[in-house]
Amino acid sequence: MSAIDKVLDANQKYAEGFKQGDLPGRPTRLRLAVVTCMDCRLHVSKLLALELGDAHIIRNAGGIVTEDVLRSLIVSCHIAGTQEVMIINNTKCGMLTFKDEELAAKLRQETRKAPVAPARFYAFTDLEENVRQQLHKVRSHPWIPESIPVRGFIYDVDTGRLSEVPA
Repeated sequence: MSAIDKVLDANQKYAEGFKQGDLPGRPTRLRLAVVTCMDCRLHVSKLLALELGDAHIIRNAGGIVTEDVLRSLIVSCHIAGTQEVMIINNTKCGMLTFKDEELAAKLRQETRKAPVAPARFYAFTDLEENVRQQLHKVRSHPWIPESIPVRGFIYDVDTGRLSEVPA
C-alpha cells in the first residue's frame, strides 16, 4: 500500500468522528500566524499546544519568508485578524546542508534541463542569522502592521525546546 493510500485510510477514520466542521477559517483563540520549516520532525500543533482553529501555520523548506509567505501573512493579518507572528527555524535543518548553486548544478545534471527562471532555494549557513533575516523581512514589509509583534525562535529537534532569537 502506498503512503498516500495509507493516509487516505487514516482520513476515513478521522472523518467518521469529525465534529469540528463549524470552525471559522480565521484563528479565533490565539490569533497567531506561525511561519516554520516543513521539516517532518516539527509537529507544530503539539510543540505549541495548538488546537484546531488556533493559528495559521505557513510551512516551507527552511521556514523562509518568501513573497508567497508574505502574501499569506498579509491576508492573515488584514483579513483573518491575526495579531501576532511567530517564526520558527529548527536545528539540523536540511537547508544548512547545501548551497543554492550546488543544488541547481545537481538538478541540471540529473534532469539535463535548465531552470525556467534563476534557481533560488534560500539555503543558509547560520541558523540564528537566518531567523533574524526572516524577522526583518516581515517587520519591514509596509503591509504588515507595526503593531503586530513578530518574534523568532529556534526549535531544537533533539530536546523539543524553543529558544527565542534576539532581534
